[in-house]
Amino acid sequence: MNKPEVIASAAGPRDAAWGPSAKGDGPLWQIKVLDLTHARAGPTCVRQLTDWGARAIKIEQPTGGDDVATGDRHGFDFQNLHRNKRSLTLNLKDKDGLAIFKELAKEADVIVENFRPAVKDRLGIDYETIRKLNPRIVYASLSGFGDTGPYRDRPGVDQIAQGMGGLMSITGLPGQGPVRVGIPICDLTAGIFLAQAVLMALYERERSGEGQWVKTSLLTAIIQMLDFQATRWLIGNEVPPQAGNDHPTGIPTGVFKTKDGHINIAASGNKLFVRLADALGRPEWKTDPVWSKAEGRRKNKEKMNALIDEVTVTRTSEEWVNLLNEAGVPCGPIYSIDQMFADPQVKQLGQVKPVKHHALNEINVVGQAATMSRTPSSIRLAAPDAGEHTQAVLEVLGFDKNRIAELKTRDVV
Repeated sequence: MNKPEVIASAAGPRDAAWGPSAKGDGPLWQIKVLDLTHARAGPTCVRQLTDWGARAIKIEQPTGGDDVATGDRHGFDFQNLHRNKRSLTLNLKDKDGLAIFKELAKEADVIVENFRPAVKDRLGIDYETIRKLNPRIVYASLSGFGDTGPYRDRPGVDQIAQGMGGLMSITGLPGQGPVRVGIPICDLTAGIFLAQAVLMALYERERSGEGQWVKTSLLTAIIQMLDFQATRWLIGNEVPPQAGNDHPTGIPTGVFKTKDGHINIAASGNKLFVRLADALGRPEWKTDPVWSKAEGRRKNKEKMNALIDEVTVTRTSEEWVNLLNEAGVPCGPIYSIDQMFADPQVKQLGQVKPVKHHALNEINVVGQAATMSRTPSSIRLAAPDAGEHTQAVLEVLGFDKNRIAELKTRDVV
């Protein structure tokens, strides 16, 4: 028996509602997604799927309400977050709008939503309702704090989760007070984790023939991301403090001054420290009773870092980056965003992806970090205007122009 080419359900007669698909679009080219998400975490999950070929219909309110969390629809944030989707405006509170959604749900592979629990139950689009229409559906839910427990109904946003998840307590300079990470890391990681769970559910469906309900939250995502900092408490019974630019345990690893700026040096471990001492012209550190031992460097990291600064400030950042890397010591520049994109290695990696927009012409977005040799990711569509594909989707579902016009008059679509 031949193995299936993709993890997908058979194409239905109305498959074209999700737009064209081809093997060259990526490994998920037959997967159909209904996107009920807003803000950032849920759309991040959908982006992970669509960049790898899945086709998504973004369900939006007919009366507007663009997502203020990601700015203007033609702005940089919205365009980067919502590429590779079609847009269908649909009022799920109207019985006709709900009926259209359920028709699409019958043929979808994945539904992604980030409503609060009571909202999806009230609308009649909860997992138990949808699975009766489509037992193969993979229903993906994302919340702030989980769908059980005392905080299940609280609104959840990235910064709240950063604080509750402990991340802000270990970010920033010692004594500075809590500091927010410079990206919405809870949103982004929760979206990526949810996409991972969707893919596992699709893979399992190939054996069982059944879909399932997969969930994550901003809070659980950031707790997993704490990684060794979490186990410092769970296993070591140590509450991690703020460490600033220094690595919490591996010394010396941090930011050091140069003649024209700053660099990162990572020389934890005795082997790397020996190389660093030689490269800096301080061979005596290799036999010093304090500096030659990891514990001595850790307990006296402020003095250790100050001694390194006295040396690194004598040359430029570029000189040190070249010299230390040649010596086998990890070292790198500290870029602004524009400098990062100008770096030859970043250019070589090809993560900047162009896409054609009907009003903005060609724009650049950030591509996927992973690559695949035969079935790469692809940026096929710019982020849609609200309702850009409503007419096309409804026509595939069998609605004539008069019926579509009537639905528009009633703000159903």
